[in-house]
Amino acid sequence: MIVLKSSREIEKMAEAGKILAACHKEIAKRMKPGVTTWEIEEFVDGFLKKHGATPEQKGYRGYKYATCASVNDEICHGFPRKEPLSQGDIVTIDMVVKYNGALADSAWTYAVGEVPDDIKQLLSVTKEALYKGIEQVKAGNRIGDIGHAIQTYVESEGFSVVRDFIGHGIGAVIHEKPDIPHFGLPGKGARLKEGMVFTIEPMVNMGQYHMKMDENGWTARTADSSLSAQYEHTIALTREGPIILTNQD
Repeated sequence: MIVLKSSREIEKMAEAGKILAACHKEIAKRMKPGVTTWEIEEFVDGFLKKHGATPEQKGYRGYKYATCASVNDEICHGFPRKEPLSQGDIVTIDMVVKYNGALADSAWTYAVGEVPDDIKQLLSVTKEALYKGIEQVKAGNRIGDIGHAIQTYVESEGFSVVRDFIGHGIGAVIHEKPDIPHFGLPGKGARLKEGMVFTIEPMVNMGQYHMKMDENGWTARTADSSLSAQYEHTIALTREGPIILTNQD
């Protein structure tokens, strides 16, 4: 069942989103060669506590950390660790913030120092794919319109869209209906309605879209060892149109 949110519930989620967005902006200042994703993890934990918020994914299904920190060929759900990042790495930091009972979810991929042009292109296309998906969030459109816009753009640029992980509704808990695939056919799926709140979070690979799981049971990485990037926002569909609750601008 898809739970529609009231304007008051959306306002509360926007407050959580502001904290999350501010945290990402601070992470961007810290992401440089020599830093560890464990240091980022500790920073996020402290930042949220300072702002009266909590990391909702810590303890979720046994997950131990405030962040997911996925490096290079890791698609998602990488564990924070103490190995220093190197010049040319890319790392996706994903987090879910809870503030006054409301949730917001956002991931961002960061370049560590200077990266080659092909990696810059991967990051640019992935971020643009997110916003092409958001453009389809209109009352009366269907979920398939979002995925189709993302998939056709990404593939036209020579990259691939991960199939195994998708966006999702969010509200009282991290994962609600509807599911939001980042691929598919236009005009298919549930119709979008005012009050829906969900994530759009395309994961885009430099190579093929296939994945494999690490032995830890959490971390997914590309089957062909190609690089993977992800950008994610929490979106509310209101009478005025889509609102990005985790906007960093």
